Amino acid sequence: MPTIKSDTVRPPAVAGRFYPADPGLLRADIERLIAAVAPVSEPLAAAYIVPHAGYRYSGPVAAEVYARLAAHRGRVKRVVLVGPSHHYPLRGHAAAPYAHWETPLGEVRAAPTNVVGSSRLPHEAEHSLEVQLPFLQVALGDDIEVTPVAFGMSQSPDSARIIAALLDEAGDDAVLVCSTDLSHYHDQATAERLDAVTAEAIRSLRPREIAPQHACGVFALRGTLAWADATGRRPRQLALATSADTVGRSERVVGYPAFAIERPILAD
Repeated sequence: MPTIKSDTVRPPAVAGRFYPADPGLLRADIERLIAAVAPVSEPLAAAYIVPHAGYRYSGPVAAEVYARLAAHRGRVKRVVLVGPSHHYPLRGHAAAPYAHWETPLGEVRAAPTNVVGSSRLPHEAEHSLEVQLPFLQVALGDDIEVTPVAFGMSQSPDSARIIAALLDEAGDDAVLVCSTDLSHYHDQATAERLDAVTAEAIRSLRPREIAPQHACGVFALRGTLAWADATGRRPRQLALATSADTVGRSERVVGYPAFAIERPILAD
């Protein structure tokens, strides 16, 4: 568990493991991953679903999201980050009680929230939100603000209301980023079959069909889909892959999703 150097700054917990601890290497890795995505020219989505494994595994899939955010650099001022608590048994939702999150690239300002209470425990060693921060710094710049919230056991309608309130609080220049991986530790063929079913549930806005064993960020993901359904938004798949598609072994893989959740099209 990382050492907290002050009450207001959350130090990186997984630098040097999930992504490079060296600032130059880290920035170069992220720039390379984003540059590898075909040029994108599309409207900014209201929300994105992105994986959270080590960059060497899930980085190419995550880059599909961050290339799209980078195309709107200067427009996005705040990112609401939601994801699971892997190490602390959380019920409900917990914001992080930090004014800044430190990464090898510098500090990211954390915007306070009045929507949910805060707790240090789900965030101290958690990687699912931390690994998004260097990507955000490179894609959107140093002025970005984040509101990181851990989602534990919760009902989808309640989580959807929390997400709606967080975004309303954040303002018109905010987007939502939901952090989740998909199936864990199956062989490649099994993982592809399970993840295809989960991807269809995402595209069809059927959160109740996503089982906890098929998405580690299931409660944040279900809440995101329930919010999307309630607000007339639709998920669009950007990428779906496994660790075997990058550098992992095909006998024991983890699934990675990337989706854009589009803003509703208003009639003239």
